[in-house]
Amino acid sequence: MSDEEWAFFERFILSVRAPNGRKPTNHRRVLDGVFWIARTGAPWRDLPEEFGKWSSVYRQFRRWTLAGLWEQILEALTESRI
Repeated sequence: MSDEEWAFFERFILSVRAPNGRKPTNHRRVLDGVFWIARTGAPWRDLPEEFGKWSSVYRQFRRWTLAGLWEQILEALTESRI
């Protein structure tokens, strides 16, 4: 993912981050992992280690899904094309 692409996604990801005292994960790497899964159609367990533990990436994907992150991103992308 380019720096320009990351700059677009970063604002959405940081807006749904809940403070819980944990050290923040590398959200850019997690997002790359989510996109790898979407691009390949592979099962989560086949996610290459370069993206982190598959279960951690999946857990973050679910948190973002429940927080409505993907809908916000799609809406912003749709608006930017108009």
